[in-house]
Amino acid sequence: MRKALLALLVAASLTACTSDGGTRIDVRPPDVEVDTPALREVKARIGMEDCRPGDGAPVEGGLPELTLPCLGGGSEVDLSSLRGPLVINLWQAFCTPCEEEMPVLEQFHQQYADRVALLGVDFNDVHPEGALALAEKTGATYPSVADPGGELMAEDTFAIGRRGLPAFVFVDADGVVVGQDSGGVESMDELTGLVAEHLGITL
Repeated sequence: MRKALLALLVAASLTACTSDGGTRIDVRPPDVEVDTPALREVKARIGMEDCRPGDGAPVEGGLPELTLPCLGGGSEVDLSSLRGPLVINLWQAFCTPCEEEMPVLEQFHQQYADRVALLGVDFNDVHPEGALALAEKTGATYPSVADPGGELMAEDTFAIGRRGLPAFVFVDADGVVVGQDSGGVESMDELTGLVAEHLGITL
């Protein structure tokens, strides 16, 4: 009886909803494979781009020294090596606001990737197959790293993700985190406005 109750509590916590309709996972999962032949096949079918490791050294006020795997296979990424201008988007497989904004993010990526990079983080999510299914459904081809174990939950830089998803982190050309925002975007104007506000770039 006790084991059954624990299982119910774990299941409930894994699908906890935020006040804005997003989802939040509060329990650290066991190891989750984010690079399997099946996931690579889906990623190739979608045309999702491979993750690109950076070449910078850690900087004060920058991203944490944490290496995450690329969702669906590809190069791992040491976050602290990344340089901007960069928009990082935190999302999950079964997050409705994430699904709603992903076409806007894809449009941004297609139009402005040469000026402002976009990197997704499948954040604290134990469902990589569901994440890639969502990417396929929404047409998202920008790269995403995966954090199935919620390692970023311990990082102050990503504390915004603990309050609900989707969320944004903005990184400047020196690798410094210069802004955060949450709640999702509904239009290109809204997203480019955030880029102008946090990165000082008018698109």
